[in-house]
Amino acid sequence: MNAPNDLVNVAASEPDATLGYRSFTLGSFSFSRDEYFAHIRWITRDGRPLSHTMDVANFLRALMRDVAWGFFYGWVNFDHVVGTVNHYKSVDLYAGSYNATMKAAGVDLLENFPADQIGATFAAMLDDWTNESFDPFSAPQETGSAYGRKNGNNKAKITRARELAKRCVGLKDDLPMRTDARGAPVNRAFADVPQDAPELHPEPGFENEVHAFNLFAFLSRSQVTWNPSFTSVVKYSFMCPTTEEHILPIIHGNDRVEWFFQMTDEIHWDCAHKETGKPLARVIMKAGDMAAMPAYCRHQGYSPKRSMLLVWENGSPNLVYEIQKGEAPEVPVTF
Repeated sequence: MNAPNDLVNVAASEPDATLGYRSFTLGSFSFSRDEYFAHIRWITRDGRPLSHTMDVANFLRALMRDVAWGFFYGWVNFDHVVGTVNHYKSVDLYAGSYNATMKAAGVDLLENFPADQIGATFAAMLDDWTNESFDPFSAPQETGSAYGRKNGNNKAKITRARELAKRCVGLKDDLPMRTDARGAPVNRAFADVPQDAPELHPEPGFENEVHAFNLFAFLSRSQVTWNPSFTSVVKYSFMCPTTEEHILPIIHGNDRVEWFFQMTDEIHWDCAHKETGKPLARVIMKAGDMAAMPAYCRHQGYSPKRSMLLVWENGSPNLVYEIQKGEAPEVPVTF
């Protein structure tokens, strides 16, 4: 998770005398919140002031992912108007730029910022606007309210550090031990998930070299939602399982093909064109289903019950540029 860079200047106001929240400025954009809503304001290309309003809980959930993921692969749409595009050293912040109606009306704005600058601003905003009762990484049933006047903070939840395994989960010297009593508790939605460990019979002398663990038990202990974890990294092949509940807080726009394997329960996906938002497909994935999101789409998922999803990513840093040049395909397979 990316912490704010103390060397980067964050433009923020003094706390509001009534509500207690700061307002933030980034380039031509300004951000403020009240008891219920986040307000994003900008000046259009023809000089008119414009604003956009989001439910503040939804805004903070989206902001949490953008900060924690380091702006992720490609597009992080907070909704149909506002979002970011990761260029990996710099980041676009936009309003209406990928909304066909706003684009045609000329009321959109896109500005590019160094990743450190926008990252520090977003982290400071997340810190100031998150009250002590609210965890933007948790499912709605597992957290309190984001609404109301300024009331403390929840730094512990918004600055969770990634738990990095030195070796295969469960091997000697691995951190952490997540699949036994020394690890995190089983989530309330996964109380029925078997916790059995695989049976192993390594040859003498290889006890510290051969291991396996129960991935379902591992994921059953996840205390956050819609946050992929790396459990297998082979060169640029990343296996990223995650637990999902309620709504994916962002609309993810791909800059590469992304594969989904539904391991338990089901997720409903709304898919649209990345550039315009034009609807493309409605995909309902049940346990055992696989699907691929092409590089030209955006998608948002709905998980009626907490589920387990395996996401496969090609993490090559060159892939996005190869796709832009036509050297790599936007689709997973051509029939």
